[in-house]
This record gives sequence, structure tokens and C-alpha cells, in this order.
Amino acid sequence: MLKERLISGVILVLIAVGTFYAGGWLTFGVVLAISLIGQFEFLRAMGQNGKKLCFFSYALTVFSYLALAFAPEYAEACPVFALLALMACYVCLFPRYTVDDIMAHIVGFLYVSILLSYLYRIRMLHGGGYLIVLVFLASWGSDTLAYCAGRLFGRHPMTPVLSPKKTIEGGVGGVVGAALLGLLYALFIRGRMELSYNPVILFPLICLAGAFLSMAGDLAASAIKRNREIKDYGRLIPGHGGILDRFDSILFTAPVVYYLAVIIGGHTV
Repeated sequence: MLKERLISGVILVLIAVGTFYAGGWLTFGVVLAISLIGQFEFLRAMGQNGKKLCFFSYALTVFSYLALAFAPEYAEACPVFALLALMACYVCLFPRYTVDDIMAHIVGFLYVSILLSYLYRIRMLHGGGYLIVLVFLASWGSDTLAYCAGRLFGRHPMTPVLSPKKTIEGGVGGVVGAALLGLLYALFIRGRMELSYNPVILFPLICLAGAFLSMAGDLAASAIKRNREIKDYGRLIPGHGGILDRFDSILFTAPVVYYLAVIIGGHTV
């Protein structure tokens, strides 16, 4: 099991780094595909699998991504449009769908599709090829370091009911370790790209904040799975589960990296 998880994890990292660094339509297509698969997994977990409304939710995701690519100035309006469209379906098709059905689709669109879209938004920024790496350092990097720190020093459970194996020591190790990864990465790329700020200061801060939110994303996904009484969202990735099982922390990390890069770093499209 561990060997399978390690092999698939390495392959996934290589694919992610290659496709997200490439940019352009390759990154667009990969992020859109991940979003649709993740949305499918979430709606299935919510008991929506097989309902026709799912196809409307997928169409809203495709529409929002096309807006992001061709009319980014209007992309911020997509969540509002999706909310209004789903509520209109609720009213027009009442009582075919319950309020729980509609809420599942609204949350699925916002939680999965919109949050994952920040991966593409980051890549669209000036220097996005370098910035996208910070997402994975703050999420997958911190997760690995948290696991190691927890195994070595873990004594006090962080959330005994929700995730008994996670410890406070592991969480601290993951956050601090992510900041160190950000520092090493900044030292590596410094001089390779023109920046109006010092990456040695900004990158560790971004990874620190991203790692903290990464834990929240991971625990949020665990809470949803416990409420729905499922172990994993899917079986797409051997040893890891589904797309959401692997990208749950990135859902929270990507927006943090994007806004810190824009607000503090001054990055623009």
C-alpha cells in the first residue's frame, strides 16, 4: 500500500509540475478536467449521482472557466450567476429538487470548481510558472513534512474526533517546514526572474499562510467524508483515493497564494 501510494504520488507530482508550469491551454484543460472530476466526486458523495441537475452544474463550471480564459474581467461574476441559475432551477422545477439538492450543487460549484480555478489564475499571472510551485510547496510539501514531524514528535492530537492521527506537533512541523521550503525555493529562483520585491521574504510568508490553510482544507474534506460516512471520494489515484482526496488541501491553498501574490507581490496578468 505504501509503495503504491509513493509511486502514484511521485507520478502525480511530475504530471502536476509539468502541466501547470507549461501554462496556456494545457494548464487550462488540466485544471478544468480536475475541477469537473472533483465536482463529480463531491456531488456523488452528496448523493446527487445520476440526477440531471448534475449536468447543469458541470455546464456552469465549463462556462466559468471559459469566462476566465476569454473574458477574465467578468469571471468574478460567475459565482453569482451560478447561484442565481441554480436557484432559478430550484424554483422552476419545484418540487423535483429539494433545498438539500440545490445546496449540494451550489457548494460543489463554489467549493470545488471556483477554488480550483485559482490554479489557472495563478498561472496566468506574470511569473505564474514560478508562483504555481508555491501552491504545492504549501500543500503537498507541508503535508509530507507534517507526516514526518508527527511520526517523530507527535504526542498531542490536533482533532481527536475528526482526524485522530494528526498531531499538534505534526501541524507545527508542516507549517514551519513549508516556510523553510519557501525560503529554499526563493534562494533557488532569485536572479532567475525579475521581481519588484524580495522573494526571500515573500515566499516563506506565502508558504506559511498557505500551509496553515492547507491543514484547514484537509480537515474540511475529512469532516465532509465523515458526515457522509465514506472513506475516500473515489479510487482514481491508486493509494490516494479520488481527485478531491489529493487536492483537498490545494482547494484552500491556491486562493491564498493568488491573493498574496497579487496584493503583496504586485503580480498582474
